[in-house]
Amino acid sequence: QLQASGGGLVQAGDSLRLSCAASGRAFSSYGMGWFRQAPGKEREFVAAIRSTGHTYYADPVKGRFTISRDNAKNTVYLQMNILKPEDTALYYCAARMGNPILSMVRRANAYDYWGQGTQVTVSS
Repeated sequence: QLQASGGGLVQAGDSLRLSCAASGRAFSSYGMGWFRQAPGKEREFVAAIRSTGHTYYADPVKGRFTISRDNAKNTVYLQMNILKPEDTALYYCAARMGNPILSMVRRANAYDYWGQGTQVTVSS
C-alpha cells in the first residue's frame, strides 16, 4: 500500500516536497516512480528511482525535481523546486517489486502498485 502526501497550493517559483510511504517488507528492493495527471491529459512520467538509487527524470522536470528514497523509512520523496503552473496535476507514486527494465522505467504499466494521488496546484 502506498500513501502519498505533501501536495498543496503554491505560487510559481515555490517548492514542495512530496512523500510516498509504503507498507510491507522489502521496500529496498522496489523500483519506485512518480507520475502526474493534469485535467484532460493522460498520466505522464515524472521521475523514477531504482533499488540501486539510480534516478530518471522527464525532460520538463529535469534540473528542478529530485527523487530520493529512504529505505529505513519505507519512503520515497519528490523534491520539487522552481514550480511552474504547468506542474499543476494530481501526483501519484508507483511501485513494483524489482526494477523495471530500462525501456519500461517511464511507462505507467511497468508499475504494479499505486498510491491515491496528492494534488499540486501552482498559481502564476
